[in-house]
Amino acid sequence: MGCSKSSCKVLSKNKIKLIRSLDLKKNRLATGLFVAEGKKLVFDLIKSEIEVSEVFCTKLVYSELINYKRGFIIGIVEKEELAKISFLKTTPEIVAVFKIPESVIDWNEIFGDLTLVLDAIQDPGNLGTIVRLADWFGIRNIICSEDCADLYNPKVIQSTMGAFARVKVHYVSLPGFLKQAKQLNIPIYGAFLEGENLYKCDLTFNGLIVMGNEGNGISDITTAYISRKIKIPSYPSGVVTSESLNVAIATSVICSEFRRRIICKG
Repeated sequence: MGCSKSSCKVLSKNKIKLIRSLDLKKNRLATGLFVAEGKKLVFDLIKSEIEVSEVFCTKLVYSELINYKRGFIIGIVEKEELAKISFLKTTPEIVAVFKIPESVIDWNEIFGDLTLVLDAIQDPGNLGTIVRLADWFGIRNIICSEDCADLYNPKVIQSTMGAFARVKVHYVSLPGFLKQAKQLNIPIYGAFLEGENLYKCDLTFNGLIVMGNEGNGISDITTAYISRKIKIPSYPSGVVTSESLNVAIATSVICSEFRRRIICKG
């Protein structure tokens, strides 16, 4: 059976108020809901295991949605109505509300592959880009400190371009998580301005890759658990360059080198 619970009624004031309130983290936590917008993103999420709460779209998009065999409420509305619940500058033809999935860490996955660990990443764009990078490089888990930007912020959701449907993002107390990782003998790498040259040091097929805050880097508390400090060397050596790389760019370079080593050994 397709999406038979369709509705053609106009968005109520209470519904608009509820959806607009999901711009704030406290309201997302209270309701367990988040918003996604745009055809590609919403369709990717509908195809995933993430549970749909409600979808609001134009008649044109509805004609495509009915092909999905998942029962959820669809409101067919005009774009003027969608503009009232959209957080984007250009109103999309579809806005959807999803239920925030439960976060469960699988230590077998963590032990057997690479995992990104983010220490106080604040910029929503950086977080969204890092989630996309993880998806690109086949990294299935990202561990965030409790003070990282919120994955379900509308800006982060949009910047992931649907990648977070395939990447598990967990918010934890980093000291406790890293302590357990060390007990399991999982290698813990940290990105620093000083450290071993990424291109010359030995890299393992598994491990945690810790990336630090945009302005302050990795905190002292987190640093205490890191077993290998690595750096991306500037080129050429000894020439004055920019002080540092954007954290998302640095994450891309480091993940690429880890994966390159595996491919070359393969």
